[in-house]
Amino acid sequence: MHFHLTEEQAAIQDAVRGTLADNWPMERIHAFADGDADFDRTSWDALMGLGLGGMLAPDSGMGLLDAALVCEVAGEAAAAGPLIGQLLAVAAAAASGRGDAEALISGKTVATLVHGGSDYAPSARAADLFLIVDRARGVSLVPAVEATIQAVKAADRTRPMSKVAIAAGAGEVLFAATDPITARLADAALVLVAADALGGAQKVTDMSVAYAKEREQFGQPIGRFQGLKHQLAHMALDVEPARALVWYAAYAWDAELPDAPRAAAMAKAHLCDVYVRATRAAVAAHGGIGYTWEYGLNYWFRRAMADRAWLGSPAEHRARAATLAGW
Repeated sequence: MHFHLTEEQAAIQDAVRGTLADNWPMERIHAFADGDADFDRTSWDALMGLGLGGMLAPDSGMGLLDAALVCEVAGEAAAAGPLIGQLLAVAAAAASGRGDAEALISGKTVATLVHGGSDYAPSARAADLFLIVDRARGVSLVPAVEATIQAVKAADRTRPMSKVAIAAGAGEVLFAATDPITARLADAALVLVAADALGGAQKVTDMSVAYAKEREQFGQPIGRFQGLKHQLAHMALDVEPARALVWYAAYAWDAELPDAPRAAAMAKAHLCDVYVRATRAAVAAHGGIGYTWEYGLNYWFRRAMADRAWLGSPAEHRARAATLAGW
């Protein structure tokens, strides 16, 4: 049993982190947030150029754990683009035998996720396909031309949302609600959002520690003050143990373990709460500068709120986890 990443997995994260550092720096995030676009082609093409689109294809030799590690780094960078929808669309298309899986793998065809029970999707105006994953109705792929899209003013400025209206019967049904793949895709989505939240929570913790070492008051770094030391320690102790929850949920999904659905629900519920707590603590640790637009901490704060609401609230998933446990 392995408790750490393999060299290959660490290399994947390093490659994604370096690519985003080059193509999605803070000044580019600011420009994107100030504009009207909901998709950044440059950073998207750079990520897809690494071959990430095909991670969940059956012949890739990878699995959800590898995809979660990528989403963790994407969350760390507050990356734009519907990465989670793209990964799941490839998995769904490949499993159903559709011929357009290759275009999805390359990233030339962009897919975003519309979760069952919600009318909202990230990067909807740039999407070519909408992947609908609904535990009660099944899995469908709908061409964008068959949907009505209305941009909305969302909190998350790095991953803008739009309201999507899709008529009944539109697109192609890939899997019925009773097909096990439907539930597995829905669970995979929860794990990937949890991974995004993990990356963001770690990022704001690291930002807070770095700031505490640099910012000085009364002739010494503020990180030497006991109150702030305790606050940073609490942040680290909140985030680091949660990492195992995400990794285990992804591993359980890959191995098709009996508790995989419950692990996915618990990961989504807990990590999104951790992310919100971490960003709130980070703003407090930074003091006044944490509230400024220029500093950029607000991007992760807003994304934490979006992750918490997207695909269902923590309370909803804790209730589902309890039901799955027979409580």
